[in-house]
Amino acid sequence: MMNYEYLLFDADDTLFDFPKASSRAFEKMCRAHDIPYTPENYRLYHEINVELWAAFDRGELTKEYITLERYVRFLGFLGLDRDPAACNRTYMNALGEGVYPLPHAEAVCRELKARGHRMYLVTNATAYVQRRRLQGSVFARLFEAAFISEEAGAAKPNRAYFDYVRRRLPGLTAENALVIGDSLTTDIRGANNAGLPCCWFNRLGKARPEDLRVDYEIADLRELLEIV
Repeated sequence: MMNYEYLLFDADDTLFDFPKASSRAFEKMCRAHDIPYTPENYRLYHEINVELWAAFDRGELTKEYITLERYVRFLGFLGLDRDPAACNRTYMNALGEGVYPLPHAEAVCRELKARGHRMYLVTNATAYVQRRRLQGSVFARLFEAAFISEEAGAAKPNRAYFDYVRRRLPGLTAENALVIGDSLTTDIRGANNAGLPCCWFNRLGKARPEDLRVDYEIADLRELLEIV
Protein backbone atom coordinates (compact mmCIF):
# COMPACT_ATOMS: atom_id res chain seq x y z
CA MET A 1 0.00 0.00 0.00
CA MET A 2 1.39 3.40 -0.94
CA ASN A 3 1.86 6.07 1.73
CA TYR A 4 1.56 9.05 -0.62
CA GLU A 5 -0.42 9.03 -3.85
CA TYR A 6 0.52 12.59 -4.87
CA LEU A 7 4.22 13.37 -5.21
CA LEU A 8 5.11 17.04 -5.72
CA PHE A 9 8.67 17.24 -7.03
CA ASP A 10 10.83 20.30 -7.28
CA ALA A 11 12.69 20.40 -10.60
CA ASP A 12 16.11 22.05 -10.46
CA ASP A 13 18.66 20.31 -8.23
CA THR A 14 16.06 17.66 -7.39
CA LEU A 15 15.45 16.05 -10.78
CA PHE A 16 17.58 18.22 -13.09
CA ASP A 17 21.27 19.11 -12.75
CA PHE A 18 20.84 22.88 -12.88
CA PRO A 19 24.51 23.86 -12.37
CA LYS A 20 25.50 21.79 -15.40
CA ALA A 21 22.71 23.25 -17.54
CA SER A 22 23.49 26.78 -16.39
CA SER A 23 27.23 26.58 -17.01
CA ARG A 24 26.73 25.23 -20.53
CA ALA A 25 24.08 27.83 -21.33
CA PHE A 26 26.39 30.56 -20.03
CA GLU A 27 29.20 29.29 -22.27
CA LYS A 28 26.90 29.45 -25.31
CA MET A 29 25.85 32.98 -24.35
CA CYS A 30 29.47 34.11 -24.04
CA ARG A 31 30.45 32.68 -27.41
CA ALA A 32 27.41 34.23 -29.10
CA HIS A 33 28.10 37.72 -27.72
CA ASP A 34 31.90 37.76 -27.81
CA ILE A 35 32.34 37.67 -24.04
CA PRO A 36 35.38 35.90 -22.58
CA TYR A 37 34.25 32.53 -21.22
CA THR A 38 36.37 31.92 -18.14
CA PRO A 39 35.78 30.25 -14.75
CA GLU A 40 36.13 33.67 -13.13
CA ASN A 41 33.43 35.21 -15.31
CA TYR A 42 31.06 32.33 -14.70
CA ARG A 43 31.72 32.58 -10.96
CA LEU A 44 30.89 36.29 -11.10
CA TYR A 45 27.66 35.66 -13.00
CA HIS A 46 26.71 32.84 -10.62
CA GLU A 47 27.25 35.01 -7.53
CA ILE A 48 25.12 37.80 -9.00
CA ASN A 49 22.41 35.33 -10.01
CA VAL A 50 22.29 33.60 -6.62
CA GLU A 51 22.04 36.93 -4.80
CA LEU A 52 19.15 38.09 -6.96
CA TRP A 53 17.23 34.80 -6.73
CA ALA A 54 17.62 34.83 -2.93
CA ALA A 55 15.88 38.20 -2.97
CA PHE A 56 13.15 36.69 -5.15
CA ASP A 57 12.66 33.87 -2.61
CA ARG A 58 12.19 36.55 0.06
CA GLY A 59 9.54 38.22 -2.09
CA GLU A 60 11.67 41.33 -2.72
CA LEU A 61 12.16 41.11 -6.50
CA THR A 62 10.21 39.91 -9.51
CA LYS A 63 11.41 37.21 -11.88
CA GLU A 64 11.25 39.62 -14.81
CA TYR A 65 13.54 42.06 -13.02
CA ILE A 66 16.06 39.37 -12.06
CA THR A 67 16.52 37.81 -15.49
CA LEU A 68 17.55 41.16 -16.98
CA GLU A 69 19.26 42.72 -13.98
CA ARG A 70 21.74 39.86 -13.60
CA TYR A 71 23.17 40.68 -17.02
CA VAL A 72 23.06 44.43 -16.41
CA ARG A 73 25.24 43.89 -13.34
CA PHE A 74 27.47 41.26 -14.94
CA LEU A 75 28.24 43.34 -18.03
CA GLY A 76 28.63 46.47 -15.94
CA PHE A 77 31.18 44.83 -13.68
CA LEU A 78 33.21 43.71 -16.70
CA GLY A 79 32.79 47.07 -18.44
CA LEU A 80 31.43 45.43 -21.58
CA ASP A 81 29.09 47.19 -24.01
CA ARG A 82 26.64 44.40 -24.80
CA ASP A 83 22.84 44.24 -24.86
CA PRO A 84 21.83 42.60 -21.55
CA ALA A 85 18.41 41.63 -22.91
CA ALA A 86 19.99 39.86 -25.89
CA CYS A 87 22.47 38.08 -23.62
CA ASN A 88 19.63 36.91 -21.43
CA ARG A 89 17.59 35.64 -24.39
CA THR A 90 20.53 33.60 -25.64
CA TYR A 91 21.15 32.18 -22.19
CA MET A 92 17.48 31.31 -21.61
CA ASN A 93 17.16 29.59 -24.98
CA ALA A 94 20.25 27.50 -24.26
CA LEU A 95 19.05 26.75 -20.74
CA GLY A 96 15.77 25.39 -22.08
CA GLU A 97 17.74 22.91 -24.15
CA GLY A 98 19.82 21.75 -21.18
CA VAL A 99 18.23 18.49 -20.06
CA TYR A 100 20.57 16.79 -17.59
CA PRO A 101 18.75 14.52 -15.12
CA LEU A 102 20.44 13.93 -11.78
CA PRO A 103 21.67 10.41 -10.95
CA HIS A 104 18.82 7.88 -10.57
CA ALA A 105 16.12 10.51 -11.22
CA GLU A 106 14.76 8.84 -14.33
CA ALA A 107 14.83 5.30 -12.90
CA VAL A 108 13.18 6.36 -9.64
CA CYS A 109 10.42 8.28 -11.42
CA ARG A 110 9.76 5.38 -13.76
CA GLU A 111 9.38 3.05 -10.79
CA LEU A 112 7.09 5.47 -8.97
CA LYS A 113 4.92 5.82 -12.08
CA ALA A 114 4.73 2.03 -12.40
CA ARG A 115 3.60 1.79 -8.79
CA GLY A 116 0.69 4.14 -9.51
CA HIS A 117 1.87 7.38 -7.93
CA ARG A 118 0.70 10.65 -9.43
CA MET A 119 3.67 12.94 -9.98
CA TYR A 120 3.76 16.70 -10.53
CA LEU A 121 6.44 19.35 -10.83
CA VAL A 122 6.30 22.30 -8.44
CA THR A 123 8.80 24.92 -9.51
CA ASN A 124 9.70 28.59 -9.31
CA ALA A 125 11.69 28.42 -12.56
CA THR A 126 10.84 30.50 -15.61
CA ALA A 127 7.89 28.92 -17.42
CA TYR A 128 9.42 29.19 -20.90
CA VAL A 129 12.60 27.43 -19.82
CA GLN A 130 11.00 24.81 -17.62
CA ARG A 131 8.36 23.74 -20.13
CA ARG A 132 10.95 23.41 -22.90
CA ARG A 133 13.19 21.38 -20.63
CA LEU A 134 10.33 19.18 -19.49
CA GLN A 135 9.13 18.54 -23.04
CA GLY A 136 12.64 17.54 -24.07
CA SER A 137 13.02 15.02 -21.26
CA VAL A 138 11.69 11.61 -20.29
CA PHE A 139 9.82 13.26 -17.42
CA ALA A 140 7.24 14.64 -19.86
CA ARG A 141 5.79 11.12 -20.08
CA LEU A 142 6.01 10.46 -16.35
CA PHE A 143 4.61 13.65 -14.82
CA GLU A 144 0.98 14.61 -15.11
CA ALA A 145 1.47 18.39 -14.92
CA ALA A 146 3.89 21.16 -14.03
CA PHE A 147 2.86 23.97 -11.70
CA ILE A 148 5.09 26.98 -12.37
CA SER A 149 5.13 30.01 -10.11
CA GLU A 150 4.79 32.70 -12.76
CA GLU A 151 1.63 30.99 -14.03
CA ALA A 152 0.32 30.47 -10.49
CA GLY A 153 0.65 34.13 -9.51
CA ALA A 154 2.61 33.11 -6.41
CA ALA A 155 5.88 31.33 -5.70
CA LYS A 156 7.23 28.81 -3.22
CA PRO A 157 7.41 29.09 -0.22
CA ASN A 158 4.23 31.21 -0.23
CA ARG A 159 1.19 29.26 0.87
CA ALA A 160 -0.76 30.88 -1.97
CA TYR A 161 1.35 28.88 -4.43
CA PHE A 162 0.34 25.58 -2.83
CA ASP A 163 -3.27 26.76 -2.60
CA TYR A 164 -3.07 27.18 -6.38
CA VAL A 165 -1.80 23.60 -6.71
CA ARG A 166 -4.54 22.28 -4.43
CA ARG A 167 -7.27 23.99 -6.44
CA ARG A 168 -6.07 22.08 -9.51
CA LEU A 169 -5.70 18.80 -7.66
CA PRO A 170 -8.88 18.52 -5.58
CA GLY A 171 -7.99 14.99 -4.48
CA LEU A 172 -4.76 16.12 -2.84
CA THR A 173 -4.76 16.24 0.96
CA ALA A 174 -2.24 16.64 3.77
CA GLU A 175 -2.43 12.87 4.26
CA ASN A 176 -1.84 11.65 0.70
CA ALA A 177 0.71 14.15 -0.68
CA LEU A 178 4.45 14.58 -0.24
CA VAL A 179 6.60 17.55 -1.31
CA ILE A 180 10.11 16.52 -2.44
CA GLY A 181 12.85 19.08 -2.96
CA ASP A 182 16.38 20.21 -2.25
CA SER A 183 15.72 23.79 -1.14
CA LEU A 184 15.07 24.51 2.52
CA THR A 185 13.93 28.06 1.77
CA THR A 186 11.41 27.23 -0.96
CA ASP A 187 10.51 23.53 -0.94
CA ILE A 188 10.67 22.59 2.73
CA ARG A 189 9.51 25.94 4.12
CA GLY A 190 6.81 25.97 1.46
CA ALA A 191 5.57 22.55 2.53
CA ASN A 192 5.61 23.72 6.14
CA ASN A 193 3.60 26.82 5.24
CA ALA A 194 1.08 24.70 3.34
CA GLY A 195 0.75 22.04 6.03
CA LEU A 196 2.04 19.30 3.73
CA PRO A 197 4.51 16.49 4.53
CA CYS A 198 7.94 16.99 3.00
CA CYS A 199 11.06 15.10 2.03
CA TRP A 200 14.33 17.02 1.95
CA PHE A 201 16.71 15.85 -0.79
CA ASN A 202 19.95 16.67 1.00
CA ARG A 203 22.54 15.24 -1.37
CA LEU A 204 25.14 17.79 -0.24
CA GLY A 205 25.00 16.73 3.41
CA LYS A 206 23.92 20.07 4.89
CA ALA A 207 23.01 20.40 8.57
CA ARG A 208 19.34 19.91 9.33
CA PRO A 209 17.66 23.21 10.27
CA GLU A 210 16.09 23.65 13.68
CA ASP A 211 13.35 26.02 12.54
CA LEU A 212 11.75 23.75 9.94
CA ARG A 213 9.81 20.51 10.05
CA VAL A 214 11.59 17.90 7.93
CA ASP A 215 9.50 14.72 7.79
CA TYR A 216 12.01 12.75 5.73
CA GLU A 217 15.59 13.35 4.66
CA ILE A 218 17.36 11.52 1.83
CA ALA A 219 20.78 11.82 0.23
CA ASP A 220 19.98 9.59 -2.76
CA LEU A 221 16.74 9.66 -4.77
CA ARG A 222 16.51 5.87 -4.56
CA GLU A 223 15.78 6.21 -0.84
CA LEU A 224 12.46 7.77 -1.81
CA LEU A 225 11.19 4.38 -2.93
CA GLU A 226 11.20 3.16 0.68
CA ILE A 227 9.23 6.18 1.91
CA VAL A 228 6.32 6.65 -0.46
